[in-house]
Amino acid sequence: MSIILGIESSCDDTAAAVIRDGVLLSNVVSSQKVHEAYGGVVPELASRAHQQNIIPVVDQALKQADISKDDLSAIAFTRGPGLMGSLLVGTSFTKGLATALNIPMVDVNHLQAHVLAHFIKEDKDDQNQPKYPFLCLLVSGGNSQIILVKAYNDMEIIGQTIDDAAGEAFDKCAKVMGLGYPGGPVVDRLAKEGNPDSFKLSKPHIGGYDYSFSGLKTSFLYLLRDELKKDPDFVEKNKADLCASLQKTVIDVLMQQLRKAAKDLNIKEVAVAGGVSANSGLRAAFEDYARTYGWKIHIPKFGYTTDNAAMVAMAGYFKYLDGEFCAIDAAPFSRVTM
Repeated sequence: MSIILGIESSCDDTAAAVIRDGVLLSNVVSSQKVHEAYGGVVPELASRAHQQNIIPVVDQALKQADISKDDLSAIAFTRGPGLMGSLLVGTSFTKGLATALNIPMVDVNHLQAHVLAHFIKEDKDDQNQPKYPFLCLLVSGGNSQIILVKAYNDMEIIGQTIDDAAGEAFDKCAKVMGLGYPGGPVVDRLAKEGNPDSFKLSKPHIGGYDYSFSGLKTSFLYLLRDELKKDPDFVEKNKADLCASLQKTVIDVLMQQLRKAAKDLNIKEVAVAGGVSANSGLRAAFEDYARTYGWKIHIPKFGYTTDNAAMVAMAGYFKYLDGEFCAIDAAPFSRVTM
């Protein structure tokens, strides 16, 4: 029997989860509300909050899983990428607990963990995992990538943003409209009430499978600037239509490149992961493309879209089975591709 404790602390969510023989037993997340007042994550405040939250969160994960810390086979933790101060809290806690229990540590790449969230089983009979090879669109506030997944430990980024990420575009455009932080969920909610064809926004023309969202963001900013000169209440009067148009444009850009990659590589198994995969418009687009192009799609449950420890425990479980353990002197890293 293999029981893995997963710990996630890459940004502003402190999370712990327990997986036994590939089946999820618990998944606890403590979110930090303190950043909302600043319009973005403040790294120093995030790391302090992790120090306060990590012991209660791990304690709750063990209790919900109905196991003792002495039952653990290994501890998986997010080593990077992420905020260095936040990662240090999770890494240091893992080192201390693993040493005390005399069990191995398993370091996990945060981006790979998002992809492997599709392999989380909530019961042993769940057989809805992707088949290798498959394509995964990883979209979040910091990443927009198309990944060719050949195995749990063999992933190749075949396309990525050359500037802003899709989630970043949502958040920044929401900020200039005064919608607060994080802006993505607000844009999604308002977009349901608007007309996606109300405003035409710039779309990039990038070779290969790469993305670019800086031009779209600039186009949106110029639209607001020009219209506000004519009517100071333009944003308030057109908020829903602006959000709908923005969301449609971002999704069109994402899906166009993903469709191109799937066609060129002749792959029908396609997944989406990351925080932006919670967006209702993107989920609907995946359903549409599945019907049109015969894709078998994999869309994560909402609880596995944002940062969580279940995906870390899942990635750690695979590595544990292969005996890929982490040295006690391993240091976290803030930036990496795959």
